[in-house]
Amino acid sequence: MRSFPEQLDHLLLGMSDRDSGIAWFQGQTGVRAAIGGSHPGRGTRNALVALGGRQYLEIIAPDPDQPADNLQMNLRSLREPRLIAWAAITTDIEALARRVREQGTAGVVTQDGSRSRPDGRVLKWRTLAVKNDLARAEVDPIPFFIEWASDSPHPSQDAPAGCQLGAFEFEHPDPKRLESTLLTLGIDAAVREGTDLRLVATMNTPKGRIVLR
Repeated sequence: MRSFPEQLDHLLLGMSDRDSGIAWFQGQTGVRAAIGGSHPGRGTRNALVALGGRQYLEIIAPDPDQPADNLQMNLRSLREPRLIAWAAITTDIEALARRVREQGTAGVVTQDGSRSRPDGRVLKWRTLAVKNDLARAEVDPIPFFIEWASDSPHPSQDAPAGCQLGAFEFEHPDPKRLESTLLTLGIDAAVREGTDLRLVATMNTPKGRIVLR
């Protein structure tokens, strides 16, 4: 079991347009995210930045080359960049799914995923999502878990470097309930009380310290 926030695999920074997200992030940090690729059937495409170690930031936005009905995230309504979700790492997603179900958590869904990189290499993974009622609007504080295929390189290995994740925190109107739900998933994280739900990431960048929310 990794300690939090080492359990974090990647952050999802939602945008209504990927290229605008790349330009915005470069203006804030001095690092230009690299185009990752599209997620077939999910309606999204992304760009990536390494955050040090085995962690990265994913700028995620609607893919105009996919049908609008494919989009499974509320991204088109975003007027500015926002942290909307995060992924936690696991090395045995089936065992994790069994453990979570045995604890009485309903709505556990596993799914295969893939995307083709610009160089033609296909990345593959499996995810586990836990349905919950702690989300607000487009932001979900409960992670989805990801297990990367053994023959897939981790995106942090060759994504543009220069940024370092300093801290990752939560704000929620019901902090105790969020803390308790995270703990049932093996994540021991403190949550600050706030009027709104926010995921808060502090990063050190070539242009200094920034905070993403």
